[in-house]
Amino acid sequence: MIAFLRGRVLDKQPNLLIVDVQGVGYRVHVPLSTYYDVGDEGADVALHVHTHVREEAFHLYGFLTTIEQELFERLITISGIGPKLAVAVLSGIGPRELVNAVQHGDVARLTGIPGVGRKTAERMILELKDRLAHLHGVPGTAETPSVDPGERLRDDLLSALQNLGYHRPLAERAVDAMLSSTSEPSFEDGLRAALRELIR
Repeated sequence: MIAFLRGRVLDKQPNLLIVDVQGVGYRVHVPLSTYYDVGDEGADVALHVHTHVREEAFHLYGFLTTIEQELFERLITISGIGPKLAVAVLSGIGPRELVNAVQHGDVARLTGIPGVGRKTAERMILELKDRLAHLHGVPGTAETPSVDPGERLRDDLLSALQNLGYHRPLAERAVDAMLSSTSEPSFEDGLRAALRELIR
């Protein structure tokens, strides 16, 4: 089983990388978070890998962080969630937010992930809640997070952009860029500024 790859990005597409390891190209499925952070073609990359073997297929799933790999491997143990949907889940929500949503039974947040219906969200909460409390790399997830006005505005803007059809990783980048350059905007001004970031 392949558990780790270190090489060079030969080609990249959303949710898929070709990694050149000493002249051998490995086709690796990745969540959008990894896709955005691996760098451009030609960049060096190191991926934690889950090898998924079925009778008719042999697929590699790669992650920049062990926390994403651990979440992926827990997700695919749930009935109705295969590797493709698990990658979609990790593409639609960050690890810390996923753990918090599961621990606090936030069905609405989980069903906001493309491809996740209510029944799947409820199964995720039921089957993962007790298994994520001490997940490595996500400190403090068992605690109820305090939400300050800035975090609430960020969450509201992300929700609005997702409702407009933008993928969460793109929305997060736009909102964070806007918040770093604007001091305490209103929701309306923040949304307009974030949309301007997205169309640049």
